[in-house]
This record gives sequence, C-alpha cells and structure tokens, in this order.
Amino acid sequence: VDLGYSFKRGGYTVNRVIAEGLPVSIALGSLALTFALTLGLVAGITSAVNRGSFADLALMSLATLGIALPTFVIAGVSIILFVFLIPIFPAAGWGSFDQLLLPALCLGLPYAADVARISRTSMLDVLSQDHIRTARAKGLSPARVIWGHALPGALLPVVSFLGPATAGILTGSLVIEQIFAIPGLGSHFVHAALQRDYTLAMGCVLLYTVLLYAMNTLVDLSYSHLDPRVELE
Repeated sequence: VDLGYSFKRGGYTVNRVIAEGLPVSIALGSLALTFALTLGLVAGITSAVNRGSFADLALMSLATLGIALPTFVIAGVSIILFVFLIPIFPAAGWGSFDQLLLPALCLGLPYAADVARISRTSMLDVLSQDHIRTARAKGLSPARVIWGHALPGALLPVVSFLGPATAGILTGSLVIEQIFAIPGLGSHFVHAALQRDYTLAMGCVLLYTVLLYAMNTLVDLSYSHLDPRVELE
C-alpha cells in the first residue's frame, strides 16, 4: 500500500519511515511482552497457589501498584535506580542489547501487573473445578496438577488480554521511546503529531489498527488449541 510522501521529511515516503521504525518497535515490544508474560504468569500462579499468604498479598500489592503507576513514572524511577544510583544499564540510546533491556522492562511492567491479576483470578477459578480435584485424588504431584492440568485452562483469559495488549505495547512505546531516545515508530508518530505531518500520522494509525485486528484474530484462532471445548466455525 502506497501511503504517499511525508509532509515534513523531504523525499521520504511514509512507507520508508515505517519500514525504518517498525523493526525497532517490534524488537522493543517483543522483549517487553516476554517480560510481561514471564513475570506476570509467575507472579499470578504463585499468588493463586499460595492464596491468603504473605506472598499473595505482596505480589498483588505490587501488581496493583504497577497498574496504577503511569509508564513515564516507572521509567523515571528506573532510570534513577538503575542508571544513577546502581549503574547497571545505559541511560538511553539504541544499538546494543543492554540499551534495550531497561526500556523493555519499563514498558512491560504495567502489562505484567495486568497478567498477574488476570492469571491469579483465572487460576483460582480453575483450581476449584472438578477435574482438578480428580487429578489430585489420583495422587498426581502438585506441580503436575498445576502445570499440566490447571494452567492450560487458566491461560484463556490471559490469551484474550494478549490481543489488545500486543498492540498496546507498541502504541505504549510512544512514551518509552521518547524517554530513552529510541528511534522506533513511536518516536516518528510523536514527531508527526507535533509537526502536523498528516500522512505519516495517518500511516501510523492505520498500522496500529491493522495490528490490533490481526492480534485479536490470532487470539480467537488460538482458543481452539487451548480449550478443546471451543470449536472454530
């Protein structure tokens, strides 16, 4: 699809700008999504298995805090902690894996908090069902009951969340890319809005819309593989 030329970037087409920025945003978003799923699922399952314990209270309190705090606050605090006080990561820039870790972590933490709360609620519901009691009655180990029998059913709400979350991670990278000086699609979108580069802004919006519809379609298709009771028509 030919989206025309950028109003403010002489000689650059919208397709070229998107082609340059999209791989950067995909790399950042993919790592952020990995952090979100890993941290969120581990926290949610641990909290559900240890319901009512101190670990449950602490993990859900952190999840609530992660949902409440805006991304730029998380990024600012992380820069103070891990760049100035404990110099582990570089402050900004793009080009090495070290420069990608901190922005991806800051981008993925709010989504990890959502995944933790969703997976905890779903896991508690699955653990109370008859087939889990039957599995325990057969003498299966707690680990096999949780990971082999309870987890597949508990993943359905998480998968439903992943559709809009994947698009949200890319659109949410607008703030992170500005803070950490990452030349991704989010930075181009912000500059297009500020400079009234209408063709580039519309191209970015169109891309985000297609991405959202595509991810939701993949989520619907994955249901039949996760839950045998769901059939595709």
